[in-house]
Amino acid sequence: MRGRLRVYLGAAPGVGKTYAMLSEARRARERGKDVVVGFVETHGRARTAALLDGLEVVPRRTTSYRGTTFTELDPDAVIERAPALALIDELAHTNVPGSRNTKRWQDVEEILDAGIDVVSTVNVQHLESLNDVVERITGVPQRETVPDEVVRRAGQIELVDMAPEALRRRLAHGNVYRPERVDAALANYFRVGNLTALRELALLWVADKVDEQLGRYRSDHSIAGTWEARERVVVALTGGPEGDTLVRRAARIAAGGKGADLLAVHITSADGLTTKDDPAHLVRQRALVENLGGTYHQVVGHDVPRALLEFARGANATQLVLGASRRRRPLTRGVGATTAALSGSIDVHIVPHEETAAGRRRTRTRAALPGRRRASGWALVLLGIPLLTAALRPVELTLPSEILIFLLFVVAVALTGGMWPALTAAVLAFGLLNWFFTPPLHTLSIAEPENVLALAIFVLVAAMVSTVVDLAARRSREAARSRADAEVLSTLAGHVLRGESALPSLLARMRETFGLAAVTLLERGEPGESGGWRIVATSGGMPATSPGTGDHDVVIDDRLVLTARGRPLEAGDRRVLEAFAAESAVALRQQRLREAADRAGPLAEADRMRTALLAAVGHDLRTPLASAMAAVESLRGTEVTWSDDDRAELLATAGESLIKLNRLVSNLLDMSRLQAGVLGVTLEPVAIEDVLPHAVDDLGPLGDRLATDIPPGTPEIMADPALLERVLVNLMANAVRHSPAGLPVLVGASWHGDHVEIRVIDRGPGIPPEAHERVFLPFQRLGDRDNHTGVGLGLALSRGLTEAMGGTLVPEDTPGGGLTMTVSLRRAP
Repeated sequence: MRGRLRVYLGAAPGVGKTYAMLSEARRARERGKDVVVGFVETHGRARTAALLDGLEVVPRRTTSYRGTTFTELDPDAVIERAPALALIDELAHTNVPGSRNTKRWQDVEEILDAGIDVVSTVNVQHLESLNDVVERITGVPQRETVPDEVVRRAGQIELVDMAPEALRRRLAHGNVYRPERVDAALANYFRVGNLTALRELALLWVADKVDEQLGRYRSDHSIAGTWEARERVVVALTGGPEGDTLVRRAARIAAGGKGADLLAVHITSADGLTTKDDPAHLVRQRALVENLGGTYHQVVGHDVPRALLEFARGANATQLVLGASRRRRPLTRGVGATTAALSGSIDVHIVPHEETAAGRRRTRTRAALPGRRRASGWALVLLGIPLLTAALRPVELTLPSEILIFLLFVVAVALTGGMWPALTAAVLAFGLLNWFFTPPLHTLSIAEPENVLALAIFVLVAAMVSTVVDLAARRSREAARSRADAEVLSTLAGHVLRGESALPSLLARMRETFGLAAVTLLERGEPGESGGWRIVATSGGMPATSPGTGDHDVVIDDRLVLTARGRPLEAGDRRVLEAFAAESAVALRQQRLREAADRAGPLAEADRMRTALLAAVGHDLRTPLASAMAAVESLRGTEVTWSDDDRAELLATAGESLIKLNRLVSNLLDMSRLQAGVLGVTLEPVAIEDVLPHAVDDLGPLGDRLATDIPPGTPEIMADPALLERVLVNLMANAVRHSPAGLPVLVGASWHGDHVEIRVIDRGPGIPPEAHERVFLPFQRLGDRDNHTGVGLGLALSRGLTEAMGGTLVPEDTPGGGLTMTVSLRRAP
């Protein structure tokens, strides 16, 4: 019998997977189970290594590769030892070249096949399906992966979870990596954002596994009832106008339960031909469902209540929302009542709406066959029946044969002209057969009872055949119509999803599809503006200027109307035209959102620059100006006699302050030009090592408290050297002011993906997380009492300049206390 696999899954290294595995092994050994250690890697962690004491360890296999000796798992030794349980760490590990198996999970498969239970560990970043996602998040490629199916086949998966902040503290205390690796790990892979994203991936992957296991269990045990493990609300849509009301009501119900899912389902007829759905309503309602965070589904079924309940039970739904029936059927129960009677444990909400008492609009049934074929059928009736009678009279045939010949002719009439010509032909043939061919002749009486039966069967068969032919013709026409509508709607969906010119393209496609002369989207404007309507978009010839001036008007909402000019449209064409109209409204909203975003971008940028300017005027200019004024006033005063050295020091102070003031004013003028759009930021490849010394020099004596750690080979970044220097000066000055004496401020750099990050790390009191964004507001400080406390307003200027260079400035807590300001800029090509 194959062994069972148990996997401890973690979001990142250090969460405690190996510790949990060893703890479980010791508990199993205390219960008397035969446990061995096939391969466990402690990574130098003392608490993990302590759990190995007393556990039997199977010797590892030694392999040499390129002059270096490696130790690997020895599956043969584990199989020969034949324990009840084997501990094998790092399931995704890649074996040394030359090993029998490329991956460790393949070694584990051999051990499982030998009937030995295995406990292993794996991180979420090593799952094959999430490999590319993790690389985009962290910027670190994962070359060691394990197929998801290997982990999913495990008999038990246990998530070892830990909050990102707790893991970073564990890392800072040296419980994960060696001390020399801690800072680099915290600054790169183990950032709070990375760990949070990895944790979410792990939780979602395990949740999917649990949901899959629950579904399999319910299927294996034939459990059709609903298990309310999670609230799921299903709303049934009929394609009627009441669907909007139902969707919003269902969304409110779902919002009442935390984490509830919203699903909308539309049941279509199994033959796809008898549907009365309105495509325009369904398109709009689907968009509404998706905007509310739900999903849209379409199900085919003969019996609407049963198909609806099958879908709800399959989705493990807890509540079902339906609209009150629009049909008046006093002798039968509606869909809602039938569904409620069969729902079992599913709560059914019957929602009344404005269409409840209106009933469905009855549409005039169109003939199944075109007029030319109907005319041909009537011609056959009026000419063919007399001619056939005249041809059969001289021929000596029995009555059954004559009846079959007339029946064949009636079938031909039905195939040609449809039901009504065929029924007329049957009645006329019945009379002629009775008069000319049924004894006694030339009377309407019938002597033989069998002849009465034969003639009655003739009429009945003729009526049935003509009905079937008519129905088949109608179905064929409806099928062709449905196929054409499906192709048109498929084209419609594709055009909406493509390109920024979706609205003009959509109107052009609408005009071509229906062969119209012009299609115009009108919007209600202000009074006096073209009769109250203005043209939003048009395609084709002369556009309509207001509703009623075209051949077809489709009212989308209170402000939008689609007007078409050209040939008359059939009822089916109009339904599809309404779907086009609904999508054109969606395309218009998308277009206007893009335009609003484009307009808001420059305004937001100008506002950020204005904020930075005001912050600099209120803070950065004040300090050097006050120093220069104090020095000059001291020199002008007569109360104190200054020595030459004192006078020189005051002059030097005034000179340094004025130089700094001149530099700040120059920067502010450049920023004002940038705000006005007359000065562009010059981005060029810049080496951090070239800019950092100048920024340190600008700090003066404060620069002695800085320590730099720029790794060799740090890529160049795309930045404006002057602006980058200004950003670094502000960040380093703030960090030095808030760091305790004797603790240096560290300036480091790292890179991942296409971004390079510069970090200014202090060991000061830090700031609470809720104040991280507040420190960038103009004219505010945390503890704004004087010029030496709190976080300076220069941060507002720093963020504005960083974003002007296409980067970001983000504050983070320094593990162990303090604040880390991270400047992220694009890597130079």
